[in-house]
Amino acid sequence: MKNSLALAVGGMVLMTALAVSAGDAPKTNRVSISYVPPTNPAHQQVYELLKERQSLEKFQEFLSPFRLQYPLHISATGCDGEADAMYSSDSIRICYEYIEELRTYIPAETTPAGIEPLDTVLGPFVDTVFHEFAHALFDNLGIPILGREEDAADQVGAYIYLQMNKDEAHRLIIATVYAYILEVEDTDPPTMEEYADEASTPEQRAFNLSCMAYGKDPELFEDVVTLVKMPQERLDICEEEYELFSLAFDKLIRPHIDPELAQKVNERRWLPEATSPMLSK
Repeated sequence: MKNSLALAVGGMVLMTALAVSAGDAPKTNRVSISYVPPTNPAHQQVYELLKERQSLEKFQEFLSPFRLQYPLHISATGCDGEADAMYSSDSIRICYEYIEELRTYIPAETTPAGIEPLDTVLGPFVDTVFHEFAHALFDNLGIPILGREEDAADQVGAYIYLQMNKDEAHRLIIATVYAYILEVEDTDPPTMEEYADEASTPEQRAFNLSCMAYGKDPELFEDVVTLVKMPQERLDICEEEYELFSLAFDKLIRPHIDPELAQKVNERRWLPEATSPMLSK
């Protein structure tokens, strides 16, 4: 009797373990989205433009090849006055306040570096979402991190959208670097407390992003490193930096990507035309 009971209990435990294991198997298409109606009337236009352009749907589809252990939700929402985006507990929140803040820096015309007004919003917006998605990947898949997580999220996020077609990758990179430069020009020099922060300074992030892009394609991103006035000593090692990061990505993250879906994603065009009114003032 005892042996039968033990076998029965053992069988139930095994079946439960198998069920849990099967339920937790990594899967593609695990990103859900939502647009939360704003409570602040000032955010209504951003809310409507994001929905009209299906901005979150594009992120949802672009991230569909990743095999996630648990579902991930991305929402556009009000954040009680906080202009930010953040990841926490299998959820990425993109604040309407953050989009509004980006819109305040839209130039009236194409910049001397050739950046269209719309891209000055799209670049940092896309970069920020992929940065938060990188945090989600680390958490969701248990990706080991050497160094500071914020720097790692910058690199993983940028690496992902660098795989877009050349034109779109260039638009995003140079516009994001431009946003960092504006941030530097608009603020006082970093304090010791800011140097001690978990995230790099805007100056460092601009150089790191430019170096990664140049390392992937020196000809395509030559204007980007010119824009940040990249020192030759750093420029000389950018290709090596990109190769080292590519090796780490291939070992740690690429096994969690469906190659067929990824190929379809990379063949598509994702950004609106640079002359589109999306998110313009």
